[in-house]
Amino acid sequence: EHYPFSSTKPLPRRCPVNVATKLARGGDPRRRVCGAAGVMAISAFFFTSCLCRVSAIFSTASFGRNPFASKLQPMLNVALSLRGGDVEHDSGMFDISTPPTPPIEFAHGTTTISFVFQGGIVAAVDSRASIGNFVGSKTTQKVLPVSRNILGTMAGGAADCSFWIRLLRSEAKLHELVHDGRGISVARASRILSNVLYQNRGLDLSVGTMIMGYHHLDGFSIYYVDNTGVRIKGDMFAVGSGSTFAQGILDTEERRFDMSEEEAVALGIRAIRHATLRDAMSGGYIGVYLITKDGWRKVFSDDLASITN
Repeated sequence: EHYPFSSTKPLPRRCPVNVATKLARGGDPRRRVCGAAGVMAISAFFFTSCLCRVSAIFSTASFGRNPFASKLQPMLNVALSLRGGDVEHDSGMFDISTPPTPPIEFAHGTTTISFVFQGGIVAAVDSRASIGNFVGSKTTQKVLPVSRNILGTMAGGAADCSFWIRLLRSEAKLHELVHDGRGISVARASRILSNVLYQNRGLDLSVGTMIMGYHHLDGFSIYYVDNTGVRIKGDMFAVGSGSTFAQGILDTEERRFDMSEEEAVALGIRAIRHATLRDAMSGGYIGVYLITKDGWRKVFSDDLASITN
């Protein structure tokens, strides 16, 4: 016997479809009811089989790569609506796309400070790079040079800060080449960085930097710039998760404008060390930089574990 609807030849006389059809067309009312019920049952069986077959096609191939499946999609929606089913296009039974992985939010932590005194600018930082509750690195360079007289600090995302400060360094170098070797001013450098970050504020960057240095026209200056494009000038800044603890040391009477270089460096070391004792996201090494009229130089670098005072 041939499977119904699978051949062009006439169906056998004893086929269930022929029997049910004859019962539905002729005979007493009881036989007609039985025949009609049989026809409906057989039709429902074939209809369900077709739906299962179509479902198998959609489960093994995506709609975009299978033209047969894409042509059957409207027919399948109509069929499901006729039988009372719901079709959900975004998260239904035929959506086989992999759900996106939820973003992992990592907390950033650091401590960076800078302040102006009569001999120049002191910048002090820690060296720990944190990834949430994990320590990613304990030897991160958080002070990046911009020019001979300008430095930039990193707070926030390490990749974001390092990329934009290095871009600023290339702009400073281009300025020297165009203007016969004259260095870029701190105000101009901070403005360039602020404008670029403001134009890219929709990229969800994480940048909190201090651009500091010396210029023969403006003297010593410090600018705070973040990823929203904010640009603030000041004599003292503390940025990072441990900034409140460091600022508590800088706000004491020990910070004076007439400090010597040794006193200013010692104050910077003390502020960073105090912050690392209270802030779990800060630690590693303490790095202290001194900016004078002759340029910048690194004056201190040591492991926190070896510092007792």
